[in-house]
Amino acid sequence: MTDEKSPSAAPRGMLTVLLIAQLMANMDNSITTVATETLREDLHATGSVIQFVISGFTLAFAVLVVTGARLGGHYGHRRIFLAGLAGFTATSLACGLAPGAVVLVAGRGLQGGFAALMVPQVLSFIHLGYRGRARARAVGLYSMILALGVASGQIIGGLIVGIDVLGSGWRAAFLVNVPVGLVLFGVARRILPHASTGGSERLDVAGVAILGLSMTAFTAPLVVGPGHGWPWGAWAVLAAGAAGLAAFLWYERRLAASARRPLLDLGLLRTRGIRPGLLACCVLNFGYAGVVFTVTLYLQGTLHYGPLEAGVAFVPYPAGFATVSLTWARLPERVQRLLPAAGPLGFALALSAFLLSVQDGWPAVAAIALFAVAGAGQAAGYSPLVARISDRVRAEHASDLSAALSTGTLLSSVLSIAVTGGVFLAWSDRGADGARTGLNLALCLLIVLLLVAAACAARAVMVLGRGAPGGGDGAVAAAPDAGEARGTREAGEVGERV
Repeated sequence: MTDEKSPSAAPRGMLTVLLIAQLMANMDNSITTVATETLREDLHATGSVIQFVISGFTLAFAVLVVTGARLGGHYGHRRIFLAGLAGFTATSLACGLAPGAVVLVAGRGLQGGFAALMVPQVLSFIHLGYRGRARARAVGLYSMILALGVASGQIIGGLIVGIDVLGSGWRAAFLVNVPVGLVLFGVARRILPHASTGGSERLDVAGVAILGLSMTAFTAPLVVGPGHGWPWGAWAVLAAGAAGLAAFLWYERRLAASARRPLLDLGLLRTRGIRPGLLACCVLNFGYAGVVFTVTLYLQGTLHYGPLEAGVAFVPYPAGFATVSLTWARLPERVQRLLPAAGPLGFALALSAFLLSVQDGWPAVAAIALFAVAGAGQAAGYSPLVARISDRVRAEHASDLSAALSTGTLLSSVLSIAVTGGVFLAWSDRGADGARTGLNLALCLLIVLLLVAAACAARAVMVLGRGAPGGGDGAVAAAPDAGEARGTREAGEVGERV
């Protein structure tokens, strides 16, 4: 990518724009969950329709996020980011003014689709535009926004619906995006760098079609199935989706072998350490989504907390996450190397202590400390690992890394909600004791998986090398046997390409 400015000429302004856009998308994915009852009453909609209002965004995002990442590499990250931001803002207005449930469902789907264009460009810009410790700090802030978005969406959504600004009710939860999006678009047009593109290469249209159909078939049952008792048809569609994803991976490998540009270049995974690193990131996100979903169900369904109260209960989690995300890059390298494995272990220990303390009612004081530790543990495992992975990925694989990380974390969230939610709901109809048993089982599952994440993270750090994340000048070779000189030379060109 080329720019008239150096990559450090306006780094704060660029990063601020990118992170606000990421926060908007994350918040919007969760903000409707606290408005379920008001949506149902105002629109006179059935539970199934409300479920599609909530899940439509997630489904569209999951289907299109890989394509959005590739379009950024093909047509330019700036162009696709601006298109996604403009569409996201326009569809937010459409959702806020929707006269009925059908328009709102369609608007939510379009909103998720435009978010899938916008969001992958954020990590691509960070990867290509920042080097050294600046990249480490940017990744830390990016990771913090990922955690803050969900929690702040619940809290802000509860506040907006509760305040009922000018009688707008749930509509204000969407309309708030409009002025923010308009201002952000104007600033982004001015400061985001123009880019050279890969437009001469043919876009992998067949890959787009295969992945789109497969992701739809795989994610739709996970989102809709639990609310309908998992009919056999849902299992059949889920299996077809899994088979389609396997076929997509086979097709992409074949396309790359023929020297054509695939939609998702799996050459990214040839770097030793990338696979266990990405797996650890996904499992950490699985743990986070499972905790938020099951504990929220327990608070609202069993302890009868309101939406705002339930959202406030999780404030310590993003606070702990933010604290570590903002400070880890300042720690000595020997400490940074320990964080990716120590983080999941700390997360698991916090959940274990919470599991013991919740048996005698809601541990209000203990929950504050334990959720803060859990959030800090996730950040300690996630942020340094993403920074270390990013430093080992070539500039031409920036879109692939963004797509893999965005898709992996999204699928892990959907899977976590389906699995841990299914475990909890299977017991919750047996009264308070049954709900507590369901919560215990879900938390035990998450604790075991976090131990797996710790092992994967330790392996990734050991293989990826001793260099401090963000400490180098950029990406190194994607293949383990590629020369260091070539990686260093390419790294020196990163700034000019953004």
